[in-house]
Amino acid sequence: MIPPEENGSRLRRTADRLFAPLLAGATFRSRLIGCLGILLSIIFTGLISAWLYDHATHYVFLIAPVGASAVLLFIVPSSPMAQPWAIIAGNTISALVGVIVFHTVKEPLLASGLAVALSVLAMSVTRSMHPPGGAIALTAVIGGHSVTEAGFLFPFIPVALDSALVVLFGIVFHKALRRPYPHVAPVINQHQTQDTPTQMRGGPTSADIDAALSEMQESFDITREDLEALLRHIEMQAVMRNNATGRQGPDCGSIMSRHVVSVKADDTDDHARALLLKHNIRSLPVVDDHNVLLGTVGLRELLKGEGAVGTLMTTPPLAQPQDPALSLLPVLTNGRSHAVIIVDADHHVQGLISQTDLLAALARMVPAEIAV
Repeated sequence: MIPPEENGSRLRRTADRLFAPLLAGATFRSRLIGCLGILLSIIFTGLISAWLYDHATHYVFLIAPVGASAVLLFIVPSSPMAQPWAIIAGNTISALVGVIVFHTVKEPLLASGLAVALSVLAMSVTRSMHPPGGAIALTAVIGGHSVTEAGFLFPFIPVALDSALVVLFGIVFHKALRRPYPHVAPVINQHQTQDTPTQMRGGPTSADIDAALSEMQESFDITREDLEALLRHIEMQAVMRNNATGRQGPDCGSIMSRHVVSVKADDTDDHARALLLKHNIRSLPVVDDHNVLLGTVGLRELLKGEGAVGTLMTTPPLAQPQDPALSLLPVLTNGRSHAVIIVDADHHVQGLISQTDLLAALARMVPAEIAV
């Protein structure tokens, strides 16, 4: 006989498997924001569609599957299936397939199955896989008089138009919240060469990822590039955890360079270039008269333009003296950043940690017998 407490534990584990959120990283706040986006996008699409059709059309101006497209766009905007090409092309192509099947296959049940199956095949070939497309293909077959009367206009008006309106609203909505959409897969090698990126050397390779996916025999709603980037960040977190010594190794304040060469916003590009060459460094903090950080400028920025340093500076990665030095690993191995500026709570420059500074700190953490 199973003890009651063990039976209860099994029930809880089963409930967790059945009802736990499926999306990693999702929060209730992000879901609320997504719901707001869905609400506004559907209203926007319906109003604009009705206005364009002048309220005189005899077929629907807002198709139901667009609601499913909105769910993907606002809840999982980084999904390959939620990108503009997938939404617009996937829905339009599926609708076209559905209309063609409706006019060529007279058996309704067979036509329904063929429309959905062939729409999936068409989306696969055109790299526009979008689940609501299957519903749109089915709508084209069993949608009733209004869809039938629309004929071959249906894939374009309302399907393509409604899809484009939802995407347009999604782009504006995400941009207003400073969220990246359309999703751009991270560039694994910032130098655009065939070398394995620095942060991935010694870790999982592309061949390892392919082998794992083949062995699991499952499809995942994530691009290969995003998967590699995720693995890279996981490795960084594991390094920090495995090397933790109560403070996760040295803090930034203990390894930073304190004599920081800097420039003012109104200094000339020639002056900044001269300082970079004189001190053999790659970037200069730009500060005001109170040593408050305004930005940074490096050779890359100086090559792109001329004039006052303030017009050329970029926003640098920042940290504070009490932050763990190992937390800078992702930034200083991404191929873009050569240094992290250390500031206090009021953004006064306290120091700077370069790739060399961090490498020296890591070397001191290696046991002597390994280093030898």
